[in-house]
Amino acid sequence: MGAAATDRLHVLTGGPGSGKSTLIAALSAAGMTTSDEVGRQIIREQVARGGRALPWDDERAFADLMIAREISAREAALATGDIVALDRGIPDVVGFLRVSGLSVPAAIDTAARTLRYHPRVFIAPYWAEIYRGDAERKQSPSVAQATQAIMIETYRDYGYHLVELPRVSVADRVRFLRDRL
Repeated sequence: MGAAATDRLHVLTGGPGSGKSTLIAALSAAGMTTSDEVGRQIIREQVARGGRALPWDDERAFADLMIAREISAREAALATGDIVALDRGIPDVVGFLRVSGLSVPAAIDTAARTLRYHPRVFIAPYWAEIYRGDAERKQSPSVAQATQAIMIETYRDYGYHLVELPRVSVADRVRFLRDRL
């Protein structure tokens, strides 16, 4: 795939609870093609079947499932031919491993280096006023903040330029993104 094709793929990243999924849902409602966060999908599936590939149980198994799903989500987004907003991307798996204190396998590093997105990535900053834990988001606020910092570092390590999303209403965030896409 050429640069023009991957430039249609726009990643939204950041720490947990920073409003990414809410923003993705609002972009979808506004008619934009989107891709949901694969980590939450995996957590729901693992909990439903009593699996252990969870970020609070078997982090390595969770990362293995995440990388496969992130690659599939990227390929599905490319296949649409549309501009797509993705809730996280392949480098997020690297970030997750770093947050977890685990080594990054060569295959995951290679995927993050070669399976590219638009060079500009949007990062949702930690936002204490909207952060809420839930059954799928068990991280503390301090871990959410640390995750954001590691995602910034990780995406920069892979050569992406980060643009911070403003801490404004969902409607204003939608306008902010649409003006830049």
